[in-house]
Amino acid sequence: MPIDFALSDEQRLLIETVRHFVATEIYPHEEAVDRAGSVPPELGRQIAERAIALGLFAANMPESVGGGGLDAVTLALFDREFGKASWSLAGYVGRPLQILLACQGEQIERYLRPTVRGERKDCFALTEPGAGSDAMAIATRAVKDGDDYLLNGTKHFISGVGVPDFAIVFAVTGEDATPRGPRKRITAFLVDRDMPGFALRRGPVTVSYRAYNNYELTFTDCRVPAGQILGAEGQGFALANEWLAGSRLLVAATCCGKAERLLEMATAWAAQRRQFGQAIGRFQGVGFKLADMATELRAADLVTLNTAWRLEQRMMTDGDAAMAKLYASEMLGRVADHAVQIFGGMGVVDALPVERMWRDARIERIWEGTSEIQRHIIARELLRPHERERG
Repeated sequence: MPIDFALSDEQRLLIETVRHFVATEIYPHEEAVDRAGSVPPELGRQIAERAIALGLFAANMPESVGGGGLDAVTLALFDREFGKASWSLAGYVGRPLQILLACQGEQIERYLRPTVRGERKDCFALTEPGAGSDAMAIATRAVKDGDDYLLNGTKHFISGVGVPDFAIVFAVTGEDATPRGPRKRITAFLVDRDMPGFALRRGPVTVSYRAYNNYELTFTDCRVPAGQILGAEGQGFALANEWLAGSRLLVAATCCGKAERLLEMATAWAAQRRQFGQAIGRFQGVGFKLADMATELRAADLVTLNTAWRLEQRMMTDGDAAMAKLYASEMLGRVADHAVQIFGGMGVVDALPVERMWRDARIERIWEGTSEIQRHIIARELLRPHERERG
């Protein structure tokens, strides 16, 4: 079956629109917000409003709920362009959590649609101090109390732009018996920031995306009505897994965009920087780095777009998403390191964006599942058919 790699006219126009938006609305502010460690609220609103005016906001959500309705491949191309910019600012363009599509009844008008319109901000609250890669180790609990649940526990490294209006909180609501022993029953709750017993504070500043907030959420006898359950009781982990697979494709696409920007910077520098009477790009030690960067980027792009196509065809597995995220994020790490080396001393001074992008690249191998977790997912998927054969 022949594969058509050509972009449609609509995809070309979208890419050009996003590229211009990033260059005019985001790049000029990257250095200032990184130095400040925060994004001025008025700047965040400006980016969001201009994205809404151009129809770029909530591009990942279906048209039926007011989103852009992009197919998976076009969305990957869209995300790739925004990936060139700092996520601290690009995040304001708006990418509502797709897990919100599980909203039912009045939840649709209270949470889903306002978030798609840019009127409310969400956050995904799964990670805890004692539960990072091992999500099933979460200790936050929600105990039934009449028609409500009492929520107690702490979440951390809950990231997002601006201040969230509500959180999708994952908590243990009981245990289920399985052939392998008891298993925690995890439920997702929609919890408004102003609910009594819910405290939110800014977490530590990280070296990657310094102005991209991460929060600590604390729940102390926070009373949550049963009607705030997202999906159904006990289905939280299934919902989380479904969202995480798609988010790994997002990371892969944004890593490819960032790597392209770094490659362009390094190539321009290698062509103009002269040593020993010639451009440094003519030296094999530098030229081969550029060649490796370009080759790895091409491979990552193909893996990412193939995975997006498989998602669109409803063929994507967890292993597919893990491969894309693993390869693209590790590719970006190598490209960023080569870029710093090509720039030499200028690569580690904050007068140029290379140093910042080098720092920003590091988190990509950690969030949405570490590289080690991605390898575990891939290996488990490869071995599973053989384990079944053995019974």
